[in-house]
Amino acid sequence: MKNKLLPFIILGICFSLSSCYPELKEKDIKAGSADFSRYVAVGNSLTSGYADGALYKEGQINSFPKMLSEQFELVGGGLFKIPYMESGGGNDGSNSPRRVLGYATSCMGETSLSPVFTTEKYTPLNNVKAAGPYNLVGVPGARAIDANLGLYSLLNPFLNRFCSTPGISSIISEATRINPTFFTFWLGNNDVLGYAMGGAVPPQNIFSASLSDENLFRSSIQTSLESLTKNGAKGAIANIPNVTSIPYFTTIPWNGVKLTQGKADTLNALYNQLGITNITWTEGNNGFVIVDSAAPNFIRKATANDLIILSTPSDSLKCGQWGVHPLKPLKDAYVLDENEVNEIVNHTAKLNAIISEYANTFDLALVDMNTFMKSLKSGMVYNGVSYSAVFVTGGGFSLDGVHPNPRGYAMIANEFIKSINQKYGAQIPMVNANKYKGVLFP
Repeated sequence: MKNKLLPFIILGICFSLSSCYPELKEKDIKAGSADFSRYVAVGNSLTSGYADGALYKEGQINSFPKMLSEQFELVGGGLFKIPYMESGGGNDGSNSPRRVLGYATSCMGETSLSPVFTTEKYTPLNNVKAAGPYNLVGVPGARAIDANLGLYSLLNPFLNRFCSTPGISSIISEATRINPTFFTFWLGNNDVLGYAMGGAVPPQNIFSASLSDENLFRSSIQTSLESLTKNGAKGAIANIPNVTSIPYFTTIPWNGVKLTQGKADTLNALYNQLGITNITWTEGNNGFVIVDSAAPNFIRKATANDLIILSTPSDSLKCGQWGVHPLKPLKDAYVLDENEVNEIVNHTAKLNAIISEYANTFDLALVDMNTFMKSLKSGMVYNGVSYSAVFVTGGGFSLDGVHPNPRGYAMIANEFIKSINQKYGAQIPMVNANKYKGVLFP
């Protein structure tokens, strides 16, 4: 994986999402009807611990499956092996390291805190298959439809580095090597996310990001769960959050063009001179100009229903007149327009319906990450600390705007624990999310 409700008010009442978790006495801790002795975590970058735009060792240590395994130890859980990266800057899959919060100077000469690449060298994706099999089978970039494909282990370097037989091993075959008694399964995000992160540009070829076919998705989920449960393993499956819940799509304001009356008049004169009458400028905040094939002159102003994605070059917005000059509208690759947002949200709902169906068919705990992420976006109080999905300062997301930071992963671990406890009659203690790191400021 490679960028509103009112906050809860605590009045002596502990709400489910913002819970003040009671401490369980040792005698009350129990596994219920589940066997956690051999736990395997199946998923994508969100399962691997990927954060800050890369996979790195500290992120793996703070992955939600690692946190779950530590809680499962209290109820009979066993060894949990992770295909650790070596120490260093991490790797995004193309030999770039992770990001840290540092000082950067903009095209306007302004210096401010911003995500920048760490000065540490990237970490090579060294092969670690000799120490396998592993309990953490989280593969950045993986879609649900890739889960049973042996060829995929040749194509994805993150899977290739730890799988037993590249070209034959699949994500699911690696997961079943330990004969799990319990599993978590969280795939599906990348079946919509890659398409969304690319601005929902129509696929040009079979390698282009696209929305996964529903029938193929259904078949892959069914095959995956049949393999994971064939020896009686129980498990928990999570659904897909809407892309509208994460900072990668909500950080850059749609109306980020702030003008004086004089500048607005100058732009209006320019647009009128070119015969563009569907766009007018006013003093104050204005929507960026974006490409829209259905609009007059194929451009229009963005509205509150359009999303400007985080990969849009900030200096081009500030100094290059992107989204302002009539010859420099924001291209489709940098925008999700209202129709594209609806397309992606509706497709996500269809895939989530399939996940819910198979959670019921295979009698699994269903973890509603979609609802949880919506609540995080709206703002919540978690054990007395406020969190939101605001980029950098919200407390729950890392510096890539897509993946959580350690505190965010701890909250995800707790969502799994709540669903597992409810489904299997277990009493597994929650993780204290506030003890983990958020975004580190210099």
